[in-house]
Parts: sequence; structure tokens; C-alpha cells
Amino acid sequence: MTTTLYRPVGQAELDLIATSGFRAFPPRLPQQPIFYPVTSESYAIQIARDWNTKDAASGFVGYVTRFSVSTEFLSRYELKTVGAIGSHDEYWIPAEELDDFNTALIGEIEVIGEFRPRP
Repeated sequence: MTTTLYRPVGQAELDLIATSGFRAFPPRLPQQPIFYPVTSESYAIQIARDWNTKDAASGFVGYVTRFSVSTEFLSRYELKTVGAIGSHDEYWIPAEELDDFNTALIGEIEVIGEFRPRP
């Protein structure tokens, strides 16, 4: 059984995902202690569109990725609701467990959306 998740990413992260053949997320940077995939496409779109497009570290572009992960693997993590909106649910995967997460991915990571700054 699999669970579909989403992740908003910037250009540099997408380039690293592409380098993996769209099979893995890159290691976290030292200042990034968790990897947080989100549960809804609308939440991923909001982050990619409203935050990544204003962020130099994201290359001022936001992409929405969709992927499937083993539900059994995911069950070891608690679902977190962030902010005041109930649809802002995400899993917090410790950075040191990202390799295990990548092993639990089923199929490829798909890019399903792209956002650039509005003129």
C-alpha cells in the first residue's frame, strides 16, 4: 500500500532530484534538520507559489512534486498540522532518516506544477 505526498521545491532542489533520475530527494543542508513532505496538493501549491517564488535560495521559482511512499514506512512518523488551517498537514522526517525515506519511495518523483513570480 502506498501514500501519495507532495513537496514544494526550488530550482536547486529540483536539479538534484533530476540528477537522481527522479528517484530520490537530496540530503538536507546542515540548517535543515527535517524533511517535510506535505499531504495535500493545495498546500504544496501555496508554498511553491507564495513562498518559493519570492525566495532567492529557491531561484525565485517553485515546483510542486508528487510521489508515493510506502504507507507502512510512513506509519512510523506522526502527522503534524502546522498553522491554523487544517489542510496544512505534513510529516517531519529527521534529516538523518532521509535515505530510508528515499528507499521507501515507490516509483518516480513527478513535477506537477511550476510557479514563477508574477510581473
